[in-house]
Amino acid sequence: MWLAVRDPRTPPAARLLGLVIAAYALSPIDLVPDFVPVLGLIDDALLIPAGLWLIARMVPASLLVEHRATAEAASHRPVSWAGLAMVVMLWAALAWTAWHWARTAWD
Repeated sequence: MWLAVRDPRTPPAARLLGLVIAAYALSPIDLVPDFVPVLGLIDDALLIPAGLWLIARMVPASLLVEHRATAEAASHRPVSWAGLAMVVMLWAALAWTAWHWARTAWD
């Protein structure tokens, strides 16, 4: 869907809906807050897939096939192990810093 929303050949309504769905998925504000038992997570589990399904119905089939082939080809790209190592080291350093700060603050 990311490729379809960014393609100028995609109908404007589908592009707009894609942006709205992405904003909703990434937004900390939900229709039903996540702390509400069960319902807080169900709204995300229903609205986001329903929005993606609707976008798929709005995009022409030939364009969707083209974007799926592009996504499939992109999934076979090489993996950056150095990048992964840097991210893991950054998180480890942040965790150690937080632990060290908490330990010295409580002493």
